[in-house]
Amino acid sequence: MRTLVLNAGYEPLAVVSFKRALMLVMNDKATVVEVDTGHPVWAASGSWDRPSVIVLTRYVRIPHARRVPVTRRGVLRRDGNHCGYCGKTATTIDHILPRSRGGEDSWENLVACCLKCNNLKSDRTPAEMGWQLRLTPKTPHGPTWAVRGVERTTPVWDRYLDVGFAA
Repeated sequence: MRTLVLNAGYEPLAVVSFKRALMLVMNDKATVVEVDTGHPVWAASGSWDRPSVIVLTRYVRIPHARRVPVTRRGVLRRDGNHCGYCGKTATTIDHILPRSRGGEDSWENLVACCLKCNNLKSDRTPAEMGWQLRLTPKTPHGPTWAVRGVERTTPVWDRYLDVGFAA
């Protein structure tokens, strides 16, 4: 069971365990906004509903330039697990400009790729193969990328993850 932590301004900050969320609430550092009524927490002194969303009582300043690290899983997730060349299910990633030719490990140079296309392309560029990219690779943004642990969301979190993010 995981809990979404919101800043005092209701912007998403992190995802923590329900135990950590309960400690924040019990120490008056956060208040419960949404609860999961189906799974209570039992203790010697009674039972409590597990918090699903909490909001901090004090504002925590976070850096605006919170960069999303480039990972294999992140590239696959950004591209919806579809090959950037043929559109089939992607299982790996590919450098658009191969590393042997100076290509970097960046969001703009990586694309999800199926094994067949990756082997066919080998050490060439898409232009040399006569291929077109089905999407323009770019750095992902938004609350589901800035907040760690939001890969697997719950329906209750959706309205809090969309707050204040028009980018």
